[in-house]
Amino acid sequence: MRSIGEARAKLPQPFIDKLYEYFSPLLADKILQGYTGIRYPSLRANTLKTDVRTVMRELAQYNIKYQRVTWYHDALVITSCTERELMQLPCYEKGDIYLQTLSSMLPPLILQPQPGEKILDLTAAPGSKTTQMAAIMGNQGQIIAVEIDYIRYQRLQYNIIKQGASIVQPVHDNGVIFGKKEANAFDKVLLDAPCSGEGLFLVNTPGTYRSWKQKLVDHCRHLQRKLLDTAIYAVKPKGYILYSTCTINPLENELIINDALKQYGDQLRVVAINIQLPNKMAGLTQIDNLTLNPSLANSIRIIPDKYWEGFYCCLLQKQY
Repeated sequence: MRSIGEARAKLPQPFIDKLYEYFSPLLADKILQGYTGIRYPSLRANTLKTDVRTVMRELAQYNIKYQRVTWYHDALVITSCTERELMQLPCYEKGDIYLQTLSSMLPPLILQPQPGEKILDLTAAPGSKTTQMAAIMGNQGQIIAVEIDYIRYQRLQYNIIKQGASIVQPVHDNGVIFGKKEANAFDKVLLDAPCSGEGLFLVNTPGTYRSWKQKLVDHCRHLQRKLLDTAIYAVKPKGYILYSTCTINPLENELIINDALKQYGDQLRVVAINIQLPNKMAGLTQIDNLTLNPSLANSIRIIPDKYWEGFYCCLLQKQY
């Protein structure tokens, strides 16, 4: 197909080679197809301030077309305008909506933070998932949101205030270090780990893939593993960790979890993710000649298309 040929011509060749190494030719073609064309913006109604039907009425006033999201009541896909145009709306200015990709909405939905729980968000900026968790919890409980980069931390603070997420305490610190201050202290930990961003690629937007290098993947792997160790240390026994990335690369996903499962043994288990989605596949249990822990089939990978960014989610429970 012409679009796949275009993707092959424009994306970094080492990335293309690895893609066909990790995945079947049919699936690799599908991933490349998902990098072409456009990707619709999406939003989440901020239920701390409004509800989705009120947002729908405002969009209708401005003749903005949208689609409902069957698996998330508060989400809408916008099909008739850009994010920049949505940012001009009164509901955006007031913090009644948050512009957030469908893939980014998954980790809080899978983690299911409950009112009254103590949650740690280890790499929180700009706050999309942080404020989503506050909304799910109805602003009851506590969320500690950690961000190491000061500019991103300031953005996190801004979004927390704008969204009215009063249970969130932002912390400017290194998540690896901060999470080691309290053992067995949190009911749940969200680790949306820094990654190579392969799920975000768009062929016609070179800025999404220009900085990709194998060295970036290697750097991210080192940091991801350290952050996961911290998450395991900080979460309570029987508590949950949601590990996610916006990359499709198994080196940053299944192999990170597989290494942790080897180290922690029966202290850690992978929990099945039962959310029904149109564009997901089971996590890999075989990479080249390497056989991985079979429970990794309970994790999920999102294949990119015009609605979705490429993404990975794995739900873990600490047993003791």
